Amino acid sequence: LEVIDSDYPYRNANLASYYGVPGVTGSEMQLVTLPKDSPRGGVMTQGSMLLVTSGANRTSAVKRGVFVLDNILGMRPHDPPPDVPGIEEASNQIKDHEPTYRESLELHRKDALCATCHNLMDPIGFGLDNFNAMGMYRETEYGQPIDATGKLASGEEFSGARGLKQVLKANHRKDFYRCLTE
Repeated sequence: LEVIDSDYPYRNANLASYYGVPGVTGSEMQLVTLPKDSPRGGVMTQGSMLLVTSGANRTSAVKRGVFVLDNILGMRPHDPPPDVPGIEEASNQIKDHEPTYRESLELHRKDALCATCHNLMDPIGFGLDNFNAMGMYRETEYGQPIDATGKLASGEEFSGARGLKQVLKANHRKDFYRCLTE
């Protein structure tokens, strides 16, 4: 279950500096104990995973949700049909401010065809949205507070990465064990 959540990462001085972790010196990777309230720990909050599940200039709740569904829970959703309009089209409907990614996705998934898969993926990705495309922790996007709450299709509600990881460990460990074994 430490793949889902752990109280440590490995860092060298460069990585520690990048992530704002004090007291790490040298070029060798070393075990770093995280504070109890840290949102980090486990694969889902590693910078590399957060980077590859983001777009070129923003996070992607969809890509992050698919990663967790596929690689942690073993439940990969279907690919979208070829004629489904992109999320960018939905965000063009918001004229009075720069929309957050969450606002754009909420408009996009009003289409019942889109909602089927997005209701599985998006809440998971939103739970990881406090991490930007480069894996840095943040509280706001476009000057607005980030809403990192979600409700899984199975009904569990959570807030943020820590809450998401707690729900997965407590209620979906069998799915994880099956996925890992396969």
